[in-house]
Amino acid sequence: MSSKIFFSKFPVTTQVLVVPLRVVPRLKDLNLEESIDYIKTIQLIHRFIEKLYKADSLNIAMQDGIAAGQSVPHVHTHIIPRYLVDSYGDGIYDLLEKNENNLNSFYQTYCKPLAVLDDDNRKPRTMEIMQGEANWLSAELEKFIKESDDE
Repeated sequence: MSSKIFFSKFPVTTQVLVVPLRVVPRLKDLNLEESIDYIKTIQLIHRFIEKLYKADSLNIAMQDGIAAGQSVPHVHTHIIPRYLVDSYGDGIYDLLEKNENNLNSFYQTYCKPLAVLDDDNRKPRTMEIMQGEANWLSAELEKFIKESDDE
């Protein structure tokens, strides 16, 4: 896998960011091999996050270019678990736009939908907490891949 998975330091809700290793501003700038890897990674993380967070559906969002709301000049895709009872609707895109600048941070991981906090109530998490969550998620992903291979 030549794409990376990140989590937001200031999460909107449970969300995962998939980012190709090579820094390119737009999806069209990936070469064929990178494009295939990127989409396969998005599909893998789609299945993984849906199962891990017991989501009813997912939003898969990409702001590709300034006019589309992209504020970080590096292509990335948000994968957001959605629940029939979360009531965000299309408002999730406004929340994403507000938090686009937090791409390079990691994100807290829980197995249930999170309430969206006002910006004033959102506090950065410590590197220790984020490292623990990253280790947990990495182990869960390894188990998921092994189970998928066994099926």
